[in-house]
Amino acid sequence: MNRRFQSALILIAAGAALLLAGCETVRVQPWERGTLAEYSMRPDRDPLATAMSEHIYFSRESTTGGRGVGGSGCGCN
Repeated sequence: MNRRFQSALILIAAGAALLLAGCETVRVQPWERGTLAEYSMRPDRDPLATAMSEHIYFSRESTTGGRGVGGSGCGCN
């Protein structure tokens, strides 16, 4: 192996190690669940933002509702 290829391989391996180091599962401790259950952590806490998001979704996908399931307005699923 030439020296340039070997240093590039080491650099790629180090970059992959750094990227994969951030892929760990975060475990929520029982005493932290109270904080996560607060009203401010709810995604639908702001009715105006929810209405605007629904309007944008409707405008792009030509469909209304069904935010909890996958698919779009084409009827292909």
